Order: sequence, then structure tokens, then C-alpha cells
Amino acid sequence: MASESPEFFDPATAREISVDADAVGQRLDQFLVQHLPDVSRSRVQQWIERGQVQVNGASVKASWKVRVGEQVSVVGDLSPEPLRAVAEDIPLDIVYEDEHLAVIHKPAGMMVHAGSGATEDARSRGTLVNALLHYFGNLDALSSISGPIRPGIVHRLDKQTSGLILVAKHDNAHRHLAAMFADRHIEKTYIALVHGHVEREKGTIDASIRRDRVHRTRMTTRRSGGRSAISHYRVQERITGAFGKFTLLEVRIETGRTHQIRVHLSSIGHPVVGDTLYGAPEHVSPVATLAPKSGKAATPRARRQPAHSPESFTLNRNFLHAAQLRFLHPETGKQMEFRVPLPADLAATLQHIRASTPLGITDTI
Repeated sequence: MASESPEFFDPATAREISVDADAVGQRLDQFLVQHLPDVSRSRVQQWIERGQVQVNGASVKASWKVRVGEQVSVVGDLSPEPLRAVAEDIPLDIVYEDEHLAVIHKPAGMMVHAGSGATEDARSRGTLVNALLHYFGNLDALSSISGPIRPGIVHRLDKQTSGLILVAKHDNAHRHLAAMFADRHIEKTYIALVHGHVEREKGTIDASIRRDRVHRTRMTTRRSGGRSAISHYRVQERITGAFGKFTLLEVRIETGRTHQIRVHLSSIGHPVVGDTLYGAPEHVSPVATLAPKSGKAATPRARRQPAHSPESFTLNRNFLHAAQLRFLHPETGKQMEFRVPLPADLAATLQHIRASTPLGITDTI
């Protein structure tokens, strides 16, 4: 452990966190992220590098393994330097636009906005906000309620989720849309392909969501004290083929928690295809045999082999697509409804799986 501390470190202004037995052996940066849930790990690491964190009065590295009884001190202004989004010439798929709002079809792989702890690097470039600023010309053309790094942003989609997203062009529209989201008056419908056959034709998952205690990039339904989250699903198609069993779902969410659909579907044993964070395999491989449609155990003679043996494939993102938005226009009160089809990569994956079924037969609802 280092013995010197920066001159600006004032113990009188420090926030003190004690290490209890449950945290023994954790890295210092991991420990702090667990105790400061609104702070990213990269931002915590910046504090440690700048000497804003001490353990028992001494500066240490982010990899320091904390021990029971140690006092971790965090001091100074913990807010990062304000980050302002910059315009970038990135193509946008604009589904609808008027003087109050826009509906954008976001591609997979694009972040909606930079994180609060981002710096001027790749994490603050290539986002939907960067593209919006170029298209609309400047910050004044978008609502300011969400701050300088999230102009116009009323809600979000995960980076690897494609589909429809609403953008507010002035603060009054933003306030109305935000209130509609809070009151669950905006209907958001997703298409998801999951592993396994979902047994019920439709159902509701009502399970609160909270950040995983150990894996901070994951959310979980297994911790108490989480935020309410409700997802409704309806089976569109069940597929049994050379790659195993899958279900195509339409999912409507009442709330918009981080990773909500992904963690909810994983919690009932049906992870989204491609979602390795929540239990889906990285590679989808052909299964050895197919059981009879009755569901009874297969005998050697009853086993059916596909006409050909397709190779394994990898979907480099989650099979999750925000297909539909329905809401009342915040200024006119008119019913607005937009729907976009599956993008090419998801449509091709679905067709590849369907083509592996015996005679191309699926159970369509």
C-alpha cells in the first residue's frame, strides 16, 4: 500500500465507507461501484487514479483487494467535467418528424448517448445524439431537459437493441412525453426470439429489477429492493429444428428498466438469442437429435435427422427489436402509431432457424 497522499486530499470532506465481511477480497473499484450505484466503474477508476480515493489513509490502485475493517475514503468534487455532445455526420433513419418530435429507427450497435462518466473518446462518439445534432443543426433544435449530453432524449434503447425511439424537439414536448412514459400511456412493443419453447401462449412477468451485486454490468430479479418492472408477452411462433427449440415473442413493456426484457425473459428460463450476458450461448449449434412432436422421449428409431446438417452460427447482438410505438401526440392529442420490420440481420437469423425445421414446419400462433 502506498504511504503518500495528494496534498489536496482533505479527510474532513471525505465520504467514509467501511469494508464488511461480505466484501472481503473484492477489488477496490468493484467495491466502490457497489456502494455508489449511480457511478460507473470507469469513473470510479478515474477517481482512484487522481488520488481521490484512499484506503486507511493511503492511496492504492484500483486492483487493491479490500479487507474487513478497512476504511475507504472518497473525497473532493466527484462530478466529472461536463461533457457536451458534438455533431457527427451519421445517417439517420427518420420514420416521422414534425416541429415537436421525431421518431427514429435506431440500428443495433449505436448507443443512444454517451455515459455520464464518458470522456472525449470513442464512448462519446458515434451515438444517436451525435447524429441528431448533425441532422438538426444544433442543441437549440432539441429539448434541453435531459442535459447537454442527452439533448432530445426522452427514453433509451440498449446499444445492441434496434428499433423505434422518440426524440423531443423542445422542452414542452419533452415534459409531456416524459409524463406519458411515467404514467405508462406510451405503448412500446418489441419482437424477441428466445431459446426454448415458452409454454403459455401469453403471460405477464412482474418482477422488480436491481443491479447484480457481483456482476455490475448485469441486472437481476433476485435481489430485494429493486424497481418495479412489468413485461407482457405473447407467443407468435414456436420453432423446433436442427438448432433446437425457439419461441418468437411479442413483448409489451409497461416500465422501461435497464435490460428489462432481457433479464425478465432470462428469469423464466428463456434467454434472448445472442444475449450471452443473460445466459444465451455465444454460438448456436445444431442439436444431435429432434424429439417427436408429442414431446415424448425419443427412441433411436423415433429420432429424426434434418435433411442436411447446418453449421453453427453466431448472432453478434441480441435478437431484440423495438418494433412498435403507440402514443398520443403531446401537442395535438392525435393517436400516433409506428411500426418497423425486423432489420436484415434478425430476419436472416430467423429464416436460417426456420429453414432447419423438418419440412420447414413451425407452430405459428
